Amino acid sequence: MQRWRGLEDIPEDWGRSVVTIGSYDGVHRGHQLIIGRAVERARELGVPAVVVTFDPHPSEVVRPGSHPPLLAPHHRRAELMAELGVDAVLILPFTAEFSRLAPADFVAKVLVDQLHARVVVEGPNFRFGHKAAGDVALLAELGGTYDYEVELVDLFVSGEAGGGAPFSSTLTRRLVAEGDVQGAAEILGRPHRVEGVVVRGAQRGRELGFPTANVETLPHTAIPADGVYAGWLHADGERMPAAISVGTNPQFDGTTRTVEAYAIDRVGLDLYGQHVAVDFLAFVRGQQTFDSIDGLLVAIADDVKRCRELLENA
Repeated sequence: MQRWRGLEDIPEDWGRSVVTIGSYDGVHRGHQLIIGRAVERARELGVPAVVVTFDPHPSEVVRPGSHPPLLAPHHRRAELMAELGVDAVLILPFTAEFSRLAPADFVAKVLVDQLHARVVVEGPNFRFGHKAAGDVALLAELGGTYDYEVELVDLFVSGEAGGGAPFSSTLTRRLVAEGDVQGAAEILGRPHRVEGVVVRGAQRGRELGFPTANVETLPHTAIPADGVYAGWLHADGERMPAAISVGTNPQFDGTTRTVEAYAIDRVGLDLYGQHVAVDFLAFVRGQQTFDSIDGLLVAIADDVKRCRELLENA
């Protein structure tokens, strides 16, 4: 799959394509319906399927300081889109100047002049252009001028997550923040993932007999609520069962919020400096303090036991 950063990266000889546009944070099950339909139409027409997305998140440019927690960084979104059959991902730098493009100018500059769109696939609530003034009706009207079709896909899926609310990135972020990683997984279609580089911490886990990978998470990452979780640690191409701790480590008067993963039953694991990923399967308990180190050790041993059981039954 090709990955382009900006319009200038698009090959000069790029032909017609099927395009879909959106932030697509998380590439959740609703997003998968739209992207999947774009890929399907592209295969029918014998042209490439392209996803157009933005960096940074548009809200950060329009309302500085409002950047939402991210469910997946751009490289992870690209991986998920590639699995769906997407041929190219265009990441447009979202600047103040770009945000001022009128809807018709956005269509002409991006969809027509560069991507030569033949079909544009979107959800019914799609908005574009300066102050989100463009909607699907205008998109279709402009399609008559520029010779492309518009196909709408209902992205609203629902289930038990969020009390039956329609699946969305906003709902997923809320569930992650509440520690409901199982609800988030229902929306995403897979466990919520956090990524980053393993850095040296206080090494208390090693001293206690449970060495952890202290993950320095990427900026704006959506991190689950403080507590202990069962999940998996991905490193060196291997998926390892893990007990994951999120929080400030109040037992030792910690103040910095961290994500630490103990690879269950693994000895001598050295991951310092490596980029790793942590998948969250299930919430085990909230963050606690104990009367003694012995009490903490008993709790950790019980956490590991419960995590092992949850992962074996997953």
